[in-house]
Amino acid sequence: MHKPRILVVDDEAGVRRTLTEILKDEGYQVVVAADGNEALAMVKKQPPRVVLLDIWMPGRDGLEVLPEIRRQAPGAAVIMISGHGTVETAVKATKLGAFDFVEKPFSLDKIIVTVRNAIRQGELEEKARLLTEQLVGDEEIIGNCAPIQELRAQILRAAPSSARVLIFGENGTGKELVARMIHRHSLRRDEAFVEVNCAAIPEDLIESELFGHTKGAFNGASEAKQGKFDMAHEGTLLLDEVADMSMKVQAKVLRVLQEQTFERVGGTEPLKVDVRVLAATNKSLEEEIAAGRFREDLYFRLNVIPIQVPPLREREEDVLLLARHFSGQFARQYGEAIKTFTPAAEEALRSYGWPGNVRELRNMMERLAILVENKNVDLPDLPAVVRGGKGGATLPVSDFPSLKLGREAFERQFIIKKIREANGNISRAADLLGLDRTSLYRKMKQYGIRPEGG
Repeated sequence: MHKPRILVVDDEAGVRRTLTEILKDEGYQVVVAADGNEALAMVKKQPPRVVLLDIWMPGRDGLEVLPEIRRQAPGAAVIMISGHGTVETAVKATKLGAFDFVEKPFSLDKIIVTVRNAIRQGELEEKARLLTEQLVGDEEIIGNCAPIQELRAQILRAAPSSARVLIFGENGTGKELVARMIHRHSLRRDEAFVEVNCAAIPEDLIESELFGHTKGAFNGASEAKQGKFDMAHEGTLLLDEVADMSMKVQAKVLRVLQEQTFERVGGTEPLKVDVRVLAATNKSLEEEIAAGRFREDLYFRLNVIPIQVPPLREREEDVLLLARHFSGQFARQYGEAIKTFTPAAEEALRSYGWPGNVRELRNMMERLAILVENKNVDLPDLPAVVRGGKGGATLPVSDFPSLKLGREAFERQFIIKKIREANGNISRAADLLGLDRTSLYRKMKQYGIRPEGG
C-alpha cells in the first residue's frame, strides 16, 4: 500500500530529526526542508500529502510560504508549528488555508493525531470529489446522433434564461436528465434542484407536497411541513408527469406562476417565492386539454420553451454507445469485469425497438452485469424479447409492464417478419401487412426498422 508522503519544514535540525523519526515509526514517508525556498522546490517536484511547516524561519517565513504551497499543491494539508504562537497568528494561518496549528514544545502524540486527522480529511475530500464527478457524469446525456446533438444545443440555449421549459418525451427517454442538465447550466446552478413526481403522489396529498401545510391543517398534520416550492426557492423545481395533476392543483400551480406567491395548506399568509419551474410529461397536453383534463392557460404558462426528447428507436447509432456506457458503470458498481458484446448480440441490440427507451436498456445492462458470468455477452444471454427481433422468438407476456409496450413489441416483430418474407421489398411487405407503403414507412421509422428488416 502506498505510504503517505509528509514534508517537514523547519530551520532547526533537531526538530526535523525528531519529527522524521516519529513519523517514520508511524509508517509515513518523510522528506525534510530547512527553509521556505527548499520546501517550495520539493513541493513542486513531488506534492506531499501533509506539510509540517514552521512559522518562524530565516528568509521567507511560514506564513509567506503557506499560500505558495496551497497554490502548488492544493490537495496537501498544511499544519503550522511555532514556538511563539499567538491567537492572532493562528487565525491568520487558518485564513491562509492551514489545516491546523500546533505550538512548540509540541506533544508527539498531538503531532501524530493531527497528521492522521489531516490525512483522513484529505481522503474524505477526495472521495467526495470522485462521487461528485461520478454524479455529474451520470447526469450527462450520452449519444452522438443528430437528434441528441440538437437536444444538447437546445438545452444550452435554454439553460441560461429564466424561461420555463416544458419537456416532452416517452417514458424512459431521460426527461429528468434533461431537466437536471438545464439546471446545471443555469444561473441557479448553485441553488437547489427539487423534483416532484405528480403521478406518484396521491391526489389528496399533492397540495401538501407542493405547498406544504400548517400544523393541524388536516388529520395527521401533527407539525408544519415545508413544500417543494419552498425547498426550491431561488432554485429550480421540476414538475414531472405534470399532466397527472388534478384540475384543482393545476389552478393553484397556475396562481404561483402568475403571482409568485402561494399559501400553505391550512394557512392564510401569502408566501413569496422565486422558483424557475420546469415541467415534463409523456402525454400529449393538446389531447389532455381537448379532453378537459388539463388547463389550457397552465399549458401556455409552462410551454415557453418546448423541448422534445427523442425515443431510443430514433437513436440507433447510440444504442451500443449507451450499452457500453451502462455496462462499464455497473461493472464498476459490482466489481465485475466490463462486459463486451459479440457481433450477434450487438446486432440484436441495434435491431430491437426499445419501447422502454434508455431506462429499459439501462435495466437490461444491469441484469447482464449481474447474471452473465462470461465476459462476453452473446445472443442467448439477451432477453427473449430482444432476441425476438432476430429470430422470431415468441414474446413472453411477463416481459411487458403494460399492454401498450407489449403491443408495440409484437407489432415491431411482426413487421420485421413480413419484410423478411418479402425479401426486403417494401411494397410487397406492405401488401402482406395490409398497409399502404406510406403507412409502412411510418411504422418502420417509429420502430427503428431498417429496409432489410433489422
